[in-house]
Amino acid sequence: MNLRLAIFTLCISSASSYTPASYTASRRDVFGKVATSFGIGAALLQQPAIANALEICPPKANNCVRTSWTPPSGTSKNDAISTLRDAINAYPQEGQGDVDGGGWIIPEDNLSGDSGAARVEYKSSGKGNFAKFFNGGKPFVDDLQLEVEGSGVVQVKSQSRVGDSDFGVNKKRVDYLADVLKAKGWSV
Repeated sequence: MNLRLAIFTLCISSASSYTPASYTASRRDVFGKVATSFGIGAALLQQPAIANALEICPPKANNCVRTSWTPPSGTSKNDAISTLRDAINAYPQEGQGDVDGGGWIIPEDNLSGDSGAARVEYKSSGKGNFAKFFNGGKPFVDDLQLEVEGSGVVQVKSQSRVGDSDFGVNKKRVDYLADVLKAKGWSV
């Protein structure tokens, strides 16, 4: 409430902003300034629209995959989260198909919380020529972001932190997880 009062005061004070002594403001001018200022203040007070926290992939990005997975009809959000966790944990720590040889961790997990979101970090082995020449021999790190909606639908984004191309690594990872969920009746 204090924020609203501060914005309202700001709107009113800007309507009576300094003008030279030789200028006499008409009621129309004052009203126009108040209306304009109030419109800006009202726009600031509006609640933001609820939207997916996950951004879309940048246009023409070659290192990003964005999709969604839908659980079978009648699945509760809690059951969808449980199945999603099983799919994540089924992913081999040693990677798969020459992908993610450096393992993975879950640094952020609020799937069961308010946000329904989690982030999983996947690392390359760091042994390939690209890691040696372009990343100082350090593994490349990719982020898999997941957001579970109230309906149980999972919004998915997997993106490399550096570079313009990932040679299909993010797609292979997402496809692996999608196949695990598809075997359990999910639409992917």
